[in-house]
Amino acid sequence: MMRIYTFLFMFLFFGFVSYSQSLKVKGGTIINANGQEVILKGMGLGGWMLQEPYMMQLGGIAGNQTEIKGKIEALVGKENTEKFYNYWIANHCTKADVDSLASWGFNAIRLPMHFNLYTLPVDQEPVAGKNTWIEKGFQLTDSLLSWCKANKIYLILDLHATPGGQGNDNAISDRDKTKPSLWQSEANRKKTIALWEKFAARYVNEDWIGGYDLINEPNWGFQNANDKNGCSEKLNKPLVAMYKQLTTAIRRIDKKHIIIIEGNCWGNNYEGFFPLWDDNTVMSFHKYWNNTHDGSIKKFLDYRKKYNVPIWLGETGENSNTWMTEVIRLCERNKIGWTLWPLKKSGLNNPLQVKLNDGYKQLLEYWKGFGRKPTSEEALSSLMRYAADTKNQNNIFHKDVTDAIMRQVTTEETVAFKPHVIKPNLTVYACDYDLGRAGIAYHDIDSANYWVDDTYHVEWNKGGQYRNDGVDIEPCADRLTNGFNIGYMQDGEWLLYSLSAPEAGTYDVKVRTSSPINGGMVQLFINGTAVSGFVPLPNTGHFQTWKNTLVKNVTLQKGTNMMKVLVVRGGFNLNYMQFVTPETVPTNSIKEDN
Repeated sequence: MMRIYTFLFMFLFFGFVSYSQSLKVKGGTIINANGQEVILKGMGLGGWMLQEPYMMQLGGIAGNQTEIKGKIEALVGKENTEKFYNYWIANHCTKADVDSLASWGFNAIRLPMHFNLYTLPVDQEPVAGKNTWIEKGFQLTDSLLSWCKANKIYLILDLHATPGGQGNDNAISDRDKTKPSLWQSEANRKKTIALWEKFAARYVNEDWIGGYDLINEPNWGFQNANDKNGCSEKLNKPLVAMYKQLTTAIRRIDKKHIIIIEGNCWGNNYEGFFPLWDDNTVMSFHKYWNNTHDGSIKKFLDYRKKYNVPIWLGETGENSNTWMTEVIRLCERNKIGWTLWPLKKSGLNNPLQVKLNDGYKQLLEYWKGFGRKPTSEEALSSLMRYAADTKNQNNIFHKDVTDAIMRQVTTEETVAFKPHVIKPNLTVYACDYDLGRAGIAYHDIDSANYWVDDTYHVEWNKGGQYRNDGVDIEPCADRLTNGFNIGYMQDGEWLLYSLSAPEAGTYDVKVRTSSPINGGMVQLFINGTAVSGFVPLPNTGHFQTWKNTLVKNVTLQKGTNMMKVLVVRGGFNLNYMQFVTPETVPTNSIKEDN
């Protein structure tokens, strides 16, 4: 009997231990309750609880969410504005989003929270100094946490917009610059502390809460008002003092969860922070549009080594696939967790894209001063359609982005973007080249933007369509099209395509191009061997007037074949390559037709 009790005790004890997944700090690493090191691979849910104008194509139209709301209210009224925002919140993040992230390989989500979903602004409190709590924000967070738990994903709470706002980059925190900031108002600071106490009390026993990210991207010049974003700050005394107060308040309630701090200057200036005050703390830094070698993060690697504290890349992304692959490889070879930003927006360089309906596009034109003013009914209909299109099922999925940030990080292998099974009249659209790293699946002169370091802004996809690689893809008006062609072709660029041939065979290939100039040339390779000479391309008179050039006698082996299209001389657009039954017309290698 004693043996049975002992067995049951051990089963229950070790079963409980193995189930607990709560994170904590051990030296310079993050570990779970079983002592296993955890590398957080996360995604930020930007745009859900807090709208930044650029995510909605509102750059230059509105400066922050408050201004967005004001413009909408001026068109549709206060009641309909609330209707839009409720619909936005209901659709923008659902269980399907969390399920998708889990299926792609993510193990963490960073939730950017706007304080006004949880409590009133200080100047709207019925009783000064008291806090009114709004259950809506907490319920939304509870629902998200339940979806995370179901998918074994850590949820990191990120106070993205503090009471009053934490910086001079007003869009980030929805700061109203006519009112006192977080740093100019003791009432705002007290409310921020009280809010974190509420979070700590509510989530103290939740193992799948990965940590508390106290203040997103502080950017404030404390010593010098002209240093607007705090990048030259040497002391950071108010910021450090605030972090210490927040830590003390949280630790009175929750001694378990990791506390995440961010330096000044959008998370990167840690002058005056050391020694740290809590041994279960992680230092976050953010990284955008700069170099991706080890030297680019040396400062943070040195902090980790010197102070024995974990570092975490809490926000990065919004660059080309190449850049994001490089950044994640940089992190993972240095055992640093990372979080991309954001999951979705009305733009290309994220996994999910929110479509712009025609009515919303017209609304943007009106706000820019070019279009007619829509009626209230028209504006509301367009806005509600836009909110509906934020739902996962209605998003455009960019599998090239998820492939770049997950699979391409660990392998140089290419895989087919779409299946190309060889048969007569098979059309291989040019923009459906293989998934893979730059220099392996394709070569383009510009493949990423490093402007913070080199000061040169590069549009890696000059057409801004379809995929997020360096290949320049634009809308296509040809009679046979998938909607896109490759443009801005430059000498030496090339594309690789995986072809599957059920049987060995010989085909002619129609290369469909357009150009208003003479001199364009391509060369075709199969499995590394040239199957054509330099093929001259016709002057079609316009970049959207198309003609075929026939490359004859292209032989494929049974099974997989790799076709490479080399741009010998650029200056043309490329729509597709079409495999056709060989013609009997005598020719050496090339024939033009329409």
